[in-house]
Amino acid sequence: MRDEYDFSEGIKNPYVKLPKATVTIRLDQETVDYFKGLAEQVNIPYQTLINSYLADCASKKVKPSVSWG
Repeated sequence: MRDEYDFSEGIKNPYVKLPKATVTIRLDQETVDYFKGLAEQVNIPYQTLINSYLADCASKKVKPSVSWG
């Protein structure tokens, strides 16, 4: 075994997923129930489904239309 190795021309593993941030978010129970039901239909965890949906919105730069009554 060598004393030192040269990784100057190495590349990062393209298959490693980026780490996800742990956040606390308050959602209406109806919203959680909706995504849990939908996640059950497509057979993926509901948090993964919510993340995918939000990532899709972010990539399309979707802005919500909110009106305060």
